[in-house]
Amino acid sequence: MGSSIFLTLVSALLGLAASESTRVIDSNFPDPCVIQTSDGYYAFATNGNGVNVQVASSSDFSTWNLMSGTDALPGPFPSWVASSPAIWAPDVIQRDDGTFVMYFSAASSEDSSKHCVGAATSTTITGPYTPEDSVLACPLDQGGAIDADGFNDGGTYYVVYKIDGNSLDGDGTTHGTPIMLQGLNSDAVTPNGDSTQLLDRDDADGPLIEAPSLANVDGTYYLSFSSNMYDTTDYDVSYATASALTGPFTKVQAPDAPLLVSGDPSNVGNLAGPGGADFSADGSKIVFHAFENGQNIDNGRAMYVADISVSGGVITIQ
Repeated sequence: MGSSIFLTLVSALLGLAASESTRVIDSNFPDPCVIQTSDGYYAFATNGNGVNVQVASSSDFSTWNLMSGTDALPGPFPSWVASSPAIWAPDVIQRDDGTFVMYFSAASSEDSSKHCVGAATSTTITGPYTPEDSVLACPLDQGGAIDADGFNDGGTYYVVYKIDGNSLDGDGTTHGTPIMLQGLNSDAVTPNGDSTQLLDRDDADGPLIEAPSLANVDGTYYLSFSSNMYDTTDYDVSYATASALTGPFTKVQAPDAPLLVSGDPSNVGNLAGPGGADFSADGSKIVFHAFENGQNIDNGRAMYVADISVSGGVITIQ
């Protein structure tokens, strides 16, 4: 009996260790995205450390180097961007012709309290990226648009983003924060047709959902998103699934979701405020942020990585 209990405890401990995420950037590196290229992995993040878009690199996904001083999106910016661009949540994909495309959110020159989504291109992964003159999504009357994430579905390009309805919540009303899907032309920067709503918040999500990322694994579409407010320990990462890209998407419920919450283990202690997750293109890995000090947002948000298993509509941290 004693040996049986011991083996059970060992198995449980091994399972716990295997399910930990790993902190790889200790400084403020919020809203990270990840892309794999022929020479390794690259991550991009919200403005900070003196640049508009931060960059980090890794040869193996385990050890990361913050490329201090490198600004992937230095400007100049087109007329729709405010003089203080406040770049948020970039995402980078590579077109079939080898060109890199960055999707980003920038403060609007028409109303700098709100953001709009644009695109930029570069021949090299670290940039500098040149912004397109035309905006991709800018529904200012609905609160603007943020958290763009590119997606290549069998050679057809899309971008998903959040309508930032909670930027209007000061009027005393809780607004929707729908996740939208926009088809793109073969240049991956020009909209093709109307956008389609994939998901929206409900009462269990608090005031919002945001930070979408898409993956297609074995014919099932997985849409990750964060709920609640980014500067609280209620922030999390959850996901929804669908059999078609345009939905309908169904939010995965407990015990399979949320995928990441405060209190989950990592190599530097329990997570606090995990969110802003991004899938690798093959759906085998994610990057995300969590409070650097493990308690609150005072020291910013560090970057974490994890391998994931995706099967039968369920995502598991490995």
